[in-house]
Amino acid sequence: MTAPVPDIYRTPERAARIRLIAESHFRLLGRPLVSASEDPVAALWAAPQAIVAHGTEADPIFFFGNAAALAAFEVDVEMFTRMPSRLSAEAPLREERQELLDRVRENGFIDDYAGIRISAKGRRFRIGPAVVWELTDAHGKVHGQAACFAP
Repeated sequence: MTAPVPDIYRTPERAARIRLIAESHFRLLGRPLVSASEDPVAALWAAPQAIVAHGTEADPIFFFGNAAALAAFEVDVEMFTRMPSRLSAEAPLREERQELLDRVRENGFIDDYAGIRISAKGRRFRIGPAVVWELTDAHGKVHGQAACFAP
């Protein structure tokens, strides 16, 4: 059983950004990320696949990681939502990660990514196949990028 949705994900601004994860996925890929729910934040939080998202800052910060992602990265929600997303990959692999993000910007999404990530405790783990997509609102404005993968 999944823990309750963390309070940080229930603030109005953050909840709107989290809903954009599912909305953007559907717009770009034409299929739902999670089943229809009255509460998309809870559905994303409890999804069996790891789902993460970062914003558009110069050094993008994760604003969402669901329960599966937090377990994979061996971190709590407070630490994860302060972490620059580049730190999810080891330094030698960050160039590869940046190339992936550039491909996503060019195409809107990719569904063929695989790579190595590192947990907060230093454990390396493979992700992939992963889907990575742009977080765009109904007007096409980009708000960040998201990814989902089997943990």
